[in-house]
Amino acid sequence: MKKKVLIVQPIHESGMKVFDDRFEVKVAPDPSVETVKREIKGVEGVVVRTAPFTREIIAAADSLKVIARHGVGVDNIDVRAATERGILVVNTPDANAVSVAEHTITAIGALAKRLLSMDLATRRGEWEVRNEYKAVDLDGKVLGLVGLGRIGTMVAKKAAAAFNMRVIAYDPYVRPETAAENNITLYSDLDRIFQEADVVSLHTPLTPETRGLVNEERLALMKASAFLINFSRGGVVDEDALYKALKNGLIAGAALDVFEEEPPPHNHPLFELDNVLLSPHSAALTKECVVRMATGAAQGVVDVLTGKRPQYVVNPEVLQEK
Repeated sequence: MKKKVLIVQPIHESGMKVFDDRFEVKVAPDPSVETVKREIKGVEGVVVRTAPFTREIIAAADSLKVIARHGVGVDNIDVRAATERGILVVNTPDANAVSVAEHTITAIGALAKRLLSMDLATRRGEWEVRNEYKAVDLDGKVLGLVGLGRIGTMVAKKAAAAFNMRVIAYDPYVRPETAAENNITLYSDLDRIFQEADVVSLHTPLTPETRGLVNEERLALMKASAFLINFSRGGVVDEDALYKALKNGLIAGAALDVFEEEPPPHNHPLFELDNVLLSPHSAALTKECVVRMATGAAQGVVDVLTGKRPQYVVNPEVLQEK
């Protein structure tokens, strides 16, 4: 009998091709909790992108063995509920690192050179905007990273190579010697990152500890000339506090690819500001990256359902219990 696999949200066709004739693959009509609860019956493997995969869905599953995250962050999956049921959660942490790192470097350069506002002014015939001298050079400036995993480390290397930036970082799970190998100075005090950096870039998962990490107090620590980049998870930043900081000139600008609510409401206060760059949680959605995520997530499902150990496991304690 073929093993049933449910794709909660459509993935690239290259990922679909990973499933051979041993599998019966279905794409959910929509990613709502109620629909997925209905479709999950008899399913042994799931691929999920950004849709919530809740305890309620997991409770409704009667045959589920593996949940594959199309990407790296698993805050949309109730990993604890899956672990309690002995269901493996796998992800694709290597798939999006290059894409998100490139997006970050591009945003840093665009903010520093004021590319968005310069473009709009030029289109409006406001040629004299060139004499405002608000663009800045990045050469020798300080990049502060919050989170020094795959993406953060890659951003550090690219910022040093492209802009000759000096890199400092905070990550309680990284050893100073490891950071030093990449010419990164590791701080044990998070607040120092916000005080000293000309650009603060966030590359941390959303956890109870990181939710609201960038709040009014930490924004007040930043230089008035500094930029904030958040391409991690929306909940890491207090958006109301960020709006006030940007509007009142407490910091020079920001770039966001993620929001507390996705999609954000059409009247979101940040939309009225011209010193913030926005993108729709698309940093990882390059042509190349969607292939890597789709094939990696699909392969994780295939590995588990054919008795192989998957490459990346979020809850390895499940394997220990088997």
